[in-house]
Amino acid sequence: MKAIAIDTFGGSELLKLADLPIPHPKDNEIQIAVEYAGVNPVDWKIREGFFKSKMPHEFPLILGWDAAGTISAVGKNVSQFTIGDRVFAYCRKPTIKEGTYAEYVCFDANQVAKIPSKLSFAQAAALPLVALTAWQALFDVAKLQKGQTVLIHAGSGGVGSLAIQLAKNAGARVLTTCSENNHAYVKKLGADLVIDYTKESFVEKIQEKMGGVDVLLDTIGGKTLRDSLTIVNPGGCLVSIIEQVGAEVIQDKDIRTGYVFVRPDGKELEEVARLMEIGKLVPPEISEFPLKEAAKAHEKIKAGHTRGKIVLKIGSAA
Repeated sequence: MKAIAIDTFGGSELLKLADLPIPHPKDNEIQIAVEYAGVNPVDWKIREGFFKSKMPHEFPLILGWDAAGTISAVGKNVSQFTIGDRVFAYCRKPTIKEGTYAEYVCFDANQVAKIPSKLSFAQAAALPLVALTAWQALFDVAKLQKGQTVLIHAGSGGVGSLAIQLAKNAGARVLTTCSENNHAYVKKLGADLVIDYTKESFVEKIQEKMGGVDVLLDTIGGKTLRDSLTIVNPGGCLVSIIEQVGAEVIQDKDIRTGYVFVRPDGKELEEVARLMEIGKLVPPEISEFPLKEAAKAHEKIKAGHTRGKIVLKIGSAA
């Protein structure tokens, strides 16, 4: 099969097509003929070796954790899916090796969901990692409730665009940061207040408007995260998808903190699919590259400020 695999860690020039054996499903797995794979910031970080001491890996290493396609084979214990079903999944395995930048990938059937009928393969491939990240941060960790106020940094990005919608559906007041050219986009998604971080301080703006927020979703880290601690209300929660927040940073603040490194969750992905099907969620905007141009996709996502998601076209999907 055709795949983008690397034999060592390094730059985007390593991302070239390779011919590798087709994987076959284990008893509890399905084999997906991949039509599209999602591209995420974690992909270039893996390529450059950021995770080599955090997660086991093996070469040749196929990158990618998001996939959308059709089931082409099923393991003997799989009964909930049949060959030909349109499915999508966040295909992260304990060892980084068999990713989704490939014509085929095998994954645990319990962590896979059917694609909503109204979504294309490209739209579905853009969803698993970002939707599950937003869900796990807002609900599993922060326990966001109706009537609360939440600030979501970088609302026009992949995680941010889903988080805005999920928070709005939960009945929260939603604030977000992004540059001015993305204001209309995030307002359409449901943001109640948009702050142009290039022109004004989000801390000063929120302190002026409402004093603080009940939940803060950090998608940036560093100084932005530390500044954010000053506007979380007592009893509130700051959850980051970038870095752990140590006790020495919180000091004597009466707030909770959490960190999300997204995990596969078939039930949560099914709920995302259900919300998509009934029109409560819309997929992010998409930029598409052919598989052979994976290097260009990596360069674009590493540069930052991508609106929505980047996907790689792999199969025969239009």
